[in-house]
Amino acid sequence: MDVLDTPTSTPQDSLRDHIRDAVKALCERFPGAYWREVDGERRYPGEFVAAMTEAGYLSALIPEAFGGSGLGVTEAATILETVHGMGCNGAACHAQMYVMGIILRHGNAEQKQRWLPAIARGDLRLQAFGVTEPTAGTDTTSIATTAVRRGDRYVVNGQKIWTSRAEHSDLMVLLVRTTPQAEVRKRSEGLSILVVDMREAVGRGMTIRPIRTMMNHATTEVFFENLEVPADHLIGEEGRGFKYVLDGMNAERLLIAAECIGDATWFIDKASAYASERVVFGRPIGQNQGVQFPIARAYAEMSAARLMVYEGARRYDAGEPCGKEANMAKLLASEAAWHAAEACLQSHGGFGFAEEYDVERKFRETRLYQVAPISTNLILAYIGEHVLGMPRSY
Repeated sequence: MDVLDTPTSTPQDSLRDHIRDAVKALCERFPGAYWREVDGERRYPGEFVAAMTEAGYLSALIPEAFGGSGLGVTEAATILETVHGMGCNGAACHAQMYVMGIILRHGNAEQKQRWLPAIARGDLRLQAFGVTEPTAGTDTTSIATTAVRRGDRYVVNGQKIWTSRAEHSDLMVLLVRTTPQAEVRKRSEGLSILVVDMREAVGRGMTIRPIRTMMNHATTEVFFENLEVPADHLIGEEGRGFKYVLDGMNAERLLIAAECIGDATWFIDKASAYASERVVFGRPIGQNQGVQFPIARAYAEMSAARLMVYEGARRYDAGEPCGKEANMAKLLASEAAWHAAEACLQSHGGFGFAEEYDVERKFRETRLYQVAPISTNLILAYIGEHVLGMPRSY
């Protein structure tokens, strides 16, 4: 039984099975050879993104009133889990699925109508989220990029880093400081969200520089020098941007965790099949407990993490508090994927390092998720403080 397949018992399960089957069929058009080529050339998987857009998957969370599918995080997680479970990579897709939530939840009626239908149709790409800065890192309240109101425009100056897909996005959701930190009561105050039309901004105050990394993630650093952004691109209230960013983090962590579950599934399927077929010393290597047990343990870890992912998604869709579940899902799923990756690589031996097996590519890709979009240590700090009630550690 494929670990992506689960028995159905409710209408929602039936919908998820339908989504899973359809996404599998789409992903079969993009086999390992396609991803090896994209990875080798360090290029954006434009064909895959176009197919996902045309099928409506990138607009899954956009309400039907704006041309989307009106689905929940549970269904979005199913999409991304399946993408990764099929050996593909949803990194070029997931941001658009959750970043637009800031516009949906906090934008005004005109902004929603201006951007969401075009995003749903695929006429606009919203895949860039400008938050992290070189000197601030995960200390988001210490960002130094400023936006000063001058008449009907904001003038932006500063720098962002690890802004993935900035070269392939039409819009960017940008976190800026609109009130100096010295003038606010709380560090989290004075931050605001702007939507930047990158088609107009590049070369007119915005500069994008690619950063080469160990995986093909299309990440960049972005510089702002007196970039003018229309004041009506401000999302929500000025000074409340940090709250808006936090508001979307649970969805982000759940969707990334779902990708990790898909990665773990792929590694486990790959390792199990290889260990059953590979014969050394006259017997399948999977008959040896030293090979079999790490794969079996990875399966157990993945299965437990998967329960947490979908419990978090259920709570999110029901409007219930889910910070604890979202953080633990991200922690457990990223570690399950990494353990599955190590078991898979180890079972393949030298062949695991050969590009044609795809193991080394997926191995590099899944390692990212213990660091981004939030590191394991920060999740542990969150659990220690907010769940267990211990003193704040940072």
